[in-house]
Amino acid sequence: MKAATRKDLIAWLTGLMEEYTVIAPTVVEGNVLYKPVASTDEIAFDFTRTDMSPREHFFPATQTILSITKGHGQVSLAEPPLEREQVIFGMRPCDGRGLKVLDALLLEHEPADAYYAERREKTTLIGLACPEMWPGCFCTSLDGAPDEAGDMDVMLTEAGGSYLVQTVTEKGESLVGSLALSEASQERPHPKLSPENVPVPSQEVWRQHFDDEYWARLADRCLSCRVCTYVCPTCRCFDVRDYVTRSGVEGSVIERLRAWDSCLSEGYRRIAGGHNPRPTKMQRLRNRFYCKFHYCPQDFGPVACVGCGRCIVACPVSIDIAEMLGDVARTAEESQA
Repeated sequence: MKAATRKDLIAWLTGLMEEYTVIAPTVVEGNVLYKPVASTDEIAFDFTRTDMSPREHFFPATQTILSITKGHGQVSLAEPPLEREQVIFGMRPCDGRGLKVLDALLLEHEPADAYYAERREKTTLIGLACPEMWPGCFCTSLDGAPDEAGDMDVMLTEAGGSYLVQTVTEKGESLVGSLALSEASQERPHPKLSPENVPVPSQEVWRQHFDDEYWARLADRCLSCRVCTYVCPTCRCFDVRDYVTRSGVEGSVIERLRAWDSCLSEGYRRIAGGHNPRPTKMQRLRNRFYCKFHYCPQDFGPVACVGCGRCIVACPVSIDIAEMLGDVARTAEESQA
């Protein structure tokens, strides 16, 4: 295996900034976020997990998808310009798996999401292995691993002040061509794993426990603040709205925006005529969990949770998705006893 010193890694990243938009973990008012950087001085090389996933760089929180210009008896439509190629540095393995889930939802079933597809195609992923599993992490219970490289283009593992470099794809091989490498002097260290295993109920269990009173008790604590859906690497609910951004005698400009929404929002499922098929908080919270562990596997293939633990850490009332899985599994066992 090849290795690079931090000095050489920094020089490489500096060079990449001339050709690509480089996105990396940065500290913003005490939070670690993936943001575009103009200098390696902005990069947080030593961090646990970021507070937000990199999803926003593939599926922006707010995105103009169409501009409509009206004036002098004419109407013209324009889509936004093509995105510049980007490199994301320091992506944790769970976030790489999160992108694979979004691929299944947004690319592998018709109609494919053209806006997501463009950003995905123009992005190279440089992963950074986790040295351990932090509080809230349960990726190993969902067939992941803190050092899983398969969803990256390049995987880095910090070892003794240097970085072991593993190229995974041809895109990664091309990117690493400008990085000064030497033969590694040590084996890749193994991450420290959590001894706890979170049970993931079967599809049959989810079908059987849809009407349990447990969901109402859990919803009593929920504030519907939606933070769990915003920090999640796989949530993809959105709303589309038109806004007049300019109006006058010369004409007007209307922008069609796509923005993140949340299945926990009271009005998310409201339809024409005012009917809401999920009017209660219990129904919306239950749907969030069923979407991840029942509906998505049933309709698209993968479980829509990667065990990153962000929602566990972010929830102001300590609703724990791993604890919920254990509760459902335990209830299923007790009902069969």
